Amino acid sequence: MTKPFSLKPLLHLAQQKNDAATKKLGVLNRNQKTAENKLEMLQQYRRDYQLKLQTAESNGMELQEIRNFQDFIYRLDDAILQQSAAVEHSKTSVVQGRSELSETQRRKKSFDTLAQRHLDTEKILEAKAEQRVQDEHNGRRAAFKSSGFQEENN
Repeated sequence: MTKPFSLKPLLHLAQQKNDAATKKLGVLNRNQKTAENKLEMLQQYRRDYQLKLQTAESNGMELQEIRNFQDFIYRLDDAILQQSAAVEHSKTSVVQGRSELSETQRRKKSFDTLAQRHLDTEKILEAKAEQRVQDEHNGRRAAFKSSGFQEENN
């Protein structure tokens, strides 16, 4: 009878950690994509607003309206800077998430290797035990034949 793999709980834990790291990396990737999309939207909005300002200026606009446009563009610039920082932070998080996933995969692979070695060893031991039983059976049969008894053949 084969012995159970004594490190099975650790193998299971390594699998759970690997699954969690995979899910976490997926979330981090989605967050990065969302942050990048928001940044692109802000940048496009600023370009559009800058064009509106230029068009309004060429059509003749009051000074107060120009200031309002410019103030809004400055606020957009601040939002773009903040969102750029958020994008960089999300990129760093993704790199860390990839590193974490790589580490959990390495650990899981180590336990998988140990489990396979255990299984291989158990198969070898089982084969040797079966061979021993077969050898004993053959030895008894030979002893029985040599003692003068004949097997009955039907």
